[in-house]
Amino acid sequence: MSGKQLYTIRIAAIVALGGFLLGFDASVISGVVKFIEPEFNLSKIQLGWAVSSITLTAALGMIIAGPMSDKHGRRKLLKVAAILFIVSALGSALAGNFFWLIIFRMIGGLGVGAALIIAPMYIAEVSPPEKRGQLVSFNQLNIVIGISIAFFTNYLILKWGNSDMEWAKTIGFDKWNWRWMLGLETLPAIFYFLGLMMVPRSPRWLMTQNKRGEALEVMNKVVSEEKAIEQINEVEQSINEDKKKEKSKVADLFNKSMRKVIIIGLIVGIFQQIVGINAVLFYAPMIFEQTGIGTDASFIQAALVGVTNLGFTIVAMLVIDKFGRKPLLIIGMMGIAFCLFLLSYGFNNATYTLTEDAIAALPKEINQAQITQLQDELFENDIDFKAALVSTLGEDNAKVHEATLVTAAAKMNTLLILIGIIGFVGAYAMSIGPVMWVLFSELFPTKIRGLAIAFVGFANLGVGFLVQLLFPWELSILGNAMTFLLFGLFAVIGFLFIWFKVPETKGKSLEELEKLLVK
Repeated sequence: MSGKQLYTIRIAAIVALGGFLLGFDASVISGVVKFIEPEFNLSKIQLGWAVSSITLTAALGMIIAGPMSDKHGRRKLLKVAAILFIVSALGSALAGNFFWLIIFRMIGGLGVGAALIIAPMYIAEVSPPEKRGQLVSFNQLNIVIGISIAFFTNYLILKWGNSDMEWAKTIGFDKWNWRWMLGLETLPAIFYFLGLMMVPRSPRWLMTQNKRGEALEVMNKVVSEEKAIEQINEVEQSINEDKKKEKSKVADLFNKSMRKVIIIGLIVGIFQQIVGINAVLFYAPMIFEQTGIGTDASFIQAALVGVTNLGFTIVAMLVIDKFGRKPLLIIGMMGIAFCLFLLSYGFNNATYTLTEDAIAALPKEINQAQITQLQDELFENDIDFKAALVSTLGEDNAKVHEATLVTAAAKMNTLLILIGIIGFVGAYAMSIGPVMWVLFSELFPTKIRGLAIAFVGFANLGVGFLVQLLFPWELSILGNAMTFLLFGLFAVIGFLFIWFKVPETKGKSLEELEKLLVK
């Protein structure tokens, strides 16, 4: 491997660390919700807001970051994103109340939105054409790695906090576990900021600022001098042609000729989120605790979800050009629907009973005299059992001890639930998760591609926000079985839409697709 190739890989890897922070920041909250709910006495909607607020400001960050990066440069915006991640991690870890936790999470969301759009843009602009797809995929891969690492660090902090190791108790892993989970992101965020010091400014952006000499110098580090001159000339020609073109407007999205591709894009974007993937990824320990396996085991299984997500994302990257977009989407949506129905079936067959032995093993903090009133009473679903806990212990005590009591009382096929969740995440990660973004890059005509992707991406994030916000409330009102049944029904509708309406874009040029889809 040549020095130029190593240099390009190093630069792409540093910039793609933004994807890692994005994934980590979004999913680390999965381990936090169990602890902040009783500490801040949160309602189910407030708990959902703690998880979803980052998505809300990420959408705003996406809208702001694009134009600002055109004005101030890609590297400068990525440095700002790194600072936002640092502020968010420290602020969230030190938050004294729910209000400040939300404020600092939302600050992190701005960094997420900026990294989501700027990191792949920079990598694409600095990469040689023949390596562009591979290098840009670093960012998507790093997002999934960030999600996985967040699950693992949450588990380790919990494990060490419950251990007898003195160093863990000295730094407060036991009493400040959720604060450490959130604060740990500070380290990679600082490394990201320092790493960006070694990253050159984007050659394409430099050309828009009439800095041809510096742009050529950067390209010379990536490719041979001859190719660097050739590519800089192409960039210059492209910029000059763009100046002559009429700028695309939001109104162009609603032209009759664009109706088909916009509807396809919007519906695929909505179904990517409405099947509940972020509910599973961001509330994984909470879901596993509902099976009665206990807190430690629930965090271990959540880490397994992260590994599955990573593995099947890599599979999708390897096979998407071989098998095509539509087959992966169809197979994936079938798998998603099946696994969601499996989860619904598993939770629907669950029963809840507090036996004499189970009550005797409960922590001393739980009032034995009160909880004995429920001894040997059989509950057919989680809604009735949780309602009985509230009636017996009072709302505040029931909220604090709910996870412990569910663990003690639940009787269900935990292996079936694990298979359902792992299967769901795997099917999603090899299909509509990554394939949607590839489809978007091919589906829309060149003139409105950037605007159209921003539009459907905003809708995608909006639905994701609602799914995350409402999930704890849905569990409390509808129950586990009905919530996953609802997600499964959405997956079936998505499968039918993809089967009948989504075109195959594999092997066709962008011009061919435009002629086929834009009437």
